[in-house]
Amino acid sequence: MMPAVYMLKAKTLWEQPIFTTKAHVFQIDPETKKNWIPASKSAVSVSYYYDTTRNTYRIISVDGSKAIVNSTITPGMTFTKTSQKFGQWSDPRANTVYGLGFSSEQDLQKFIEKFKEVKEMTRQVVNQTPPIPPSTNQNSTSQVNGNEESHSSSSKHANSSQPRQFLHHRSSSLSAMQGSDTSSKQDANLRERRNSFNSSPNNSSNNASESQLKYENDRLKLALAQSSTNAKKWEVELQTLKNNNSRLTAALQESTTNVEEWKKQLAAYKEESAKMKKKIVELEKRQSGSEQVAALQTELQQLTERLERVQLDNQDKQDEINQLSLRMSELSARETQSSTLQSRCKKLEDENDHLKLKVEDLQRQLTERNMSHDQENSELLRLEDQLGNKVTELYEIHEQIISLIRKESHS
Repeated sequence: MMPAVYMLKAKTLWEQPIFTTKAHVFQIDPETKKNWIPASKSAVSVSYYYDTTRNTYRIISVDGSKAIVNSTITPGMTFTKTSQKFGQWSDPRANTVYGLGFSSEQDLQKFIEKFKEVKEMTRQVVNQTPPIPPSTNQNSTSQVNGNEESHSSSSKHANSSQPRQFLHHRSSSLSAMQGSDTSSKQDANLRERRNSFNSSPNNSSNNASESQLKYENDRLKLALAQSSTNAKKWEVELQTLKNNNSRLTAALQESTTNVEEWKKQLAAYKEESAKMKKKIVELEKRQSGSEQVAALQTELQQLTERLERVQLDNQDKQDEINQLSLRMSELSARETQSSTLQSRCKKLEDENDHLKLKVEDLQRQLTERNMSHDQENSELLRLEDQLGNKVTELYEIHEQIISLIRKESHS
């Protein structure tokens, strides 16, 4: 793992970072092709790099000692914005889909614009029609370089190596490409002014020289403005190169530490091997007699046989342990079932007791109702007897009254 990351970091020395931002990196699940797998635990730096040797652009992101994004941009790639803060693109070479989650929609929009710009540059490189900066910008760039060399005598520019100068030159060309439209308009205005100054036949030579000086002054102002912009970009690029240099230094120190540890381990192994060789020589000297060798071989064979028997016994014990474990699991399952059945039985017993109490209560109520019904029947019989007696008495009284009426009628 370490050499691959070291090679990737060493390769970025020949590449120029042209844009850097922070984002959470994701990769598509290779099995489902639907779910996202986080490639970084937190937001990491995601940068566009320009390879000056191959004339290609790449998106690179490193999380600690792991390269999580290494995608070469081609004209056929497309960056798709899927939400306000999330975007994705497909890399056919890596056979994967990368996703980036940003902290704000503005960061995502900047990344999309830079992606379109880099893809257009890649298309121009493929079509072998790269944009050529105007001559005015080239002169201004060269003049700016001369001014900066005279004003900056610090250790940053004094200790710059040839690769960094080449990267600065590439930065100036990129800046010229980005501002080619504005510079071409300004150069057209300057050329019109120069032509107007040269085409006026009535002006004197002093006016012509003054006009020429104004024209040169405008050119110098334009070059100064362009140089200030390039200087800021160069400062950012220099800081990026310093950061990359510090990362490479840390990686180199880590690899050096690993090499030192490996050397120590190798020395320890060599020392142990020498000790073992000495022991073997001593044992060979001690076992010079054939009888001792035969005895040792016999003892070794016996120990080997004992070891095999012990291993067989151990295997039998292990099988027995496995069987006991299975029985224990079955017993535990049965105990679980038994406890479940016991709980159900207890519930049923409780329900049975409740039903018994209910039946006894109903029987008591039935007995009470039967007793009350018997009482009511006896009372009803008594009342019926009384009513019969009363009816009989009334009948006798009625007969007496009739007999009296007859007697009076006969008399």
